[in-house]
Amino acid sequence: MHLAYTSEQQAFRAEVRAWMEANVPKKPLVTLEREDGYHQHVEWERKLASGNWGMVTWPEAYGGRGLDLIQWLIFEEEYYRAGAPLRVNQNGIFLLGPTVMEFGTDEQKARFLTPMAKGELIWAQAWSEPNAGSDMAAITSKAIRDGDHYVISGQKTWSSRASFADWGFGLFRTDPDSKRHKGLSFILFDLNAPGVTRRPIRQLHGDPGFAELFFDEVRVPVANRIAGEGEGWNVAMATAGFERGLMLRSPARFQAAAERLVALFRKHEAAAAPAAREQVMQAWMDAQAYAYNTYAVASKIMAGGHIGAEASLNKIFWSELDRAAHRTAMQLLGASAELRHFDGGALNTWLEGYIFSLSGPIYAGSNEIQRNIIAERLLGLPR
Repeated sequence: MHLAYTSEQQAFRAEVRAWMEANVPKKPLVTLEREDGYHQHVEWERKLASGNWGMVTWPEAYGGRGLDLIQWLIFEEEYYRAGAPLRVNQNGIFLLGPTVMEFGTDEQKARFLTPMAKGELIWAQAWSEPNAGSDMAAITSKAIRDGDHYVISGQKTWSSRASFADWGFGLFRTDPDSKRHKGLSFILFDLNAPGVTRRPIRQLHGDPGFAELFFDEVRVPVANRIAGEGEGWNVAMATAGFERGLMLRSPARFQAAAERLVALFRKHEAAAAPAAREQVMQAWMDAQAYAYNTYAVASKIMAGGHIGAEASLNKIFWSELDRAAHRTAMQLLGASAELRHFDGGALNTWLEGYIFSLSGPIYAGSNEIQRNIIAERLLGLPR
């Protein structure tokens, strides 16, 4: 398959490349899962916004450029080509932002979208609870109406970015007598509000990329609810579709990793196991296949189509691709792969990536659940 770009698209690529080459930090930032690194990444978000690169597909009225999905894919390719920092506000710009555009009121769009694009409000995702992981319908945290406020009580866990973020979004049970998917509402909340307690969760490498959140009668304005009361499940499913579909994991992320893996193989080829070459080739081909498929899906959406349960295919493919590529890198590195720092004291990014890749089949809906969705909704198999 050959991708042919228009002169306008080529000019846009050149513009992005020039800006990235001039502005991407020459020295890698500290991991965004530490407080100092988090603030460095927030500053990078604001640097992006200064060039109007915060979220290029959003309307200009909300801090974007009004560009199409093909241009977004080009932007992502140049972003990863330049080795730019990870997006600390990915929960906001890739998940909540599209949700607010689809379900939010004009007031909510005006209030939240532009600060999101500018990196002025960093968002945490608060889905899971101790007894509600992939099964979000088991949520028990409550938001009880009291005039023009909700009073929230309960607990969330594995909340991405919640250790340091400004705001969060999640599902809460606004009908205390409801069961399963009914009676849930999608609510935005200030993480610094009275009654909110954050408890960082340290990962294998010791950094707090997640947090538990405890709500002790936290008062949140009803105006912070997205869509109608009790309609949260449908809203959350749309958000999950954004998470599994095009935006959260662009193909450029995996193409860049595949290129790095090829370079690593060439460096260690003499000592590599016989199967290593085939594994590296497979990782590179899978990354390319995912990119071509994403271009096809983007073209379909631009022509008026939509992505539904097919998003589950995306999610399984990119999560397993990521894990396989990093597993191959660890095998190529041998014993040194287990050192967090090596090669002159530099951070072992392959180890960091490998540890994170293990979570890929779990977050954004476990791959077991995604296979159920594919079986029932795409293949029409019985439950």
